[in-house]
Formats: sequence, structure tokens, C-alpha cells
Amino acid sequence: MKGLQMLWADAKKARRIKANMWNHNIKFHQLSYREMEHLRQFRRDITKCFFLGIVSIPPFANYLVFLLMYLFPRQLLVKHFWTPKQQTDFLDIYHALRKQSHPEILCYLEKIIPLISDVGLQWHMTELCTKIQRGTHPAIHDILALRECFSNHPLGMNQLPAFQMKALSRAMLLTPYLPSLLLRHRLKAHTTVIHQLDKALAKLGIGQLTAQEVKSACYLRGLNSTHIAEERCRTWLGEWLQISCSLKEAELSLLLHNVVLLSTNYIGTRR
Repeated sequence: MKGLQMLWADAKKARRIKANMWNHNIKFHQLSYREMEHLRQFRRDITKCFFLGIVSIPPFANYLVFLLMYLFPRQLLVKHFWTPKQQTDFLDIYHALRKQSHPEILCYLEKIIPLISDVGLQWHMTELCTKIQRGTHPAIHDILALRECFSNHPLGMNQLPAFQMKALSRAMLLTPYLPSLLLRHRLKAHTTVIHQLDKALAKLGIGQLTAQEVKSACYLRGLNSTHIAEERCRTWLGEWLQISCSLKEAELSLLLHNVVLLSTNYIGTRR
């Protein structure tokens, strides 16, 4: 019952935000950080609920739905209906699933090094991959030095091959089972939203976020924050924002790969 009340409260808040956008001709990227994040999360939650609604349409199917929700709470229920222990356990499971794609993503970055025309950028990419393989957390300048590689061939958003987009989709907890055209569109849209959130968060200031907001923000960006101290999460989120807010729209492929590059070896993540 409490879960339904929380979901209904979220729905009413989302409706107020959308009404305000409509009445004042406000675009999504012009909203405050908390408003943007609320709409993003509510869209994901309502998608799950919509699926359950469709399944329960046939007569007596609601009994089957209740059974499925009991058996598969992680897949079918939104977080409002999870217990505190389930929230921790399920977030660990989801992170383990997305972490499976990390080696594949890093392997591709190594393979394309000979395709990088600039010798200096080749050296920087080799150094970055070597650091990550050795378990070292890369510095901000290590990542930003490669922004040119991710703005065009071979790592620009429009040049990524299908298998790399599938791996990146899994790293972002998005379905990889789509045609290449749709995968690319969805990754672009998802990364653009995160970039817009980052700009709004930089304007608000990390210090204004609650502990739960900080951990949620880190988790969305690839860090398993459930077992990391709040201050370390704030430090990591600060590093992410420095990178994100330095990037242009054409360089968002780097932000997408940063989900792996910045999170893999951060303190406390190697579980």
C-alpha cells in the first residue's frame, strides 16, 4: 500500500512538472536538476507499470500478475515496492550484470588504437587502457586527453559498431536487443539526458544533494555506490562532472564510455 502511495505521489509531481513546462514553454534541459531527474526516473518506473497493466488485461490474468510480481520483484516491480534489503541486493545484481560488459568495451578500445591517426592520441589511449587493466583509477586529464578520439572516427557516436553499442547498452542497463539504428538513437538520447542532468547538477552544486541523491546519481553513471561511503561518492561524482561539463555534444561518446572508464577501478568497487 505504501508503495502505491509513493508511486501516486511521484505521478502527481511529474504531472505538475509537465504542466509547468507546457504553460511556460519550458524545455526539459531548462528544468532544475531535481525536476529533470524526477521525470527521467518516473518515465522508467511507469514503463514497468505499463507492462504489468498490459499483462493484466485478460480476464483473471490479475491473479497471474500477482504471482509473477511475487516471484520476480526485481524485474517487474519498481523500487517503491522493494524492501531495504531488496534494494541493496537488486542494485548489486544489476551492477554485476552491467559490469560483465566492461571487459568487452575496454577490449574494443585497445583494438582500435592502430586506427587512431594521431600518434600522441595513440599513446594516451594505450596508457589509459594499461592503467585500467592494472587496477589504477584514471585521472581526469587522462580521460579528457582523448576527447578528440571520441568526436569522430573511430570512436564517435556515429562510428561505433553494433557489438560495441550492445556492450555499452548493457553497461547502461538498457536493452541490447534492438537493431543498430535504434541502439544508436537510444544511446544518443540516454547520454544526452545524462549530459543535461550533469549541467543542471553542476549549477545546483553537489553539496546541495542529500546522501541518497548522491548515491543514486553515482549509480546512474556507472558506479556501484551502495557499498561506498557518501564522501567518496561525492568525490567521484565531482570527477564525473568535471569531465562531463568539459565535453561538447559531438564528444558525448566519451561520456558514454566514461561509465566504464571512471567507475571500474574506483575505491571500493572491486567486489
